[in-house]
Amino acid sequence: MKEKTKLFIGTAGCFILCVFGVYRLLVENPSNFTSMIIPVIFALSGFLGFVTNVYKLSKRKSDNI
Repeated sequence: MKEKTKLFIGTAGCFILCVFGVYRLLVENPSNFTSMIIPVIFALSGFLGFVTNVYKLSKRKSDNI
């Protein structure tokens, strides 16, 4: 599999993970602190992975020019 394909799949996966975490944060009842930890972890890790993959894709495109 090509590196560019791997980056696109990783970007899509991280975006879905981030959206799922944010969705669970908005829908979840904040009555219990421990039930909020997992959506926060999903949202943060998905966001960081998405930003990192977008940076790698943009860097890869600028290297090819």
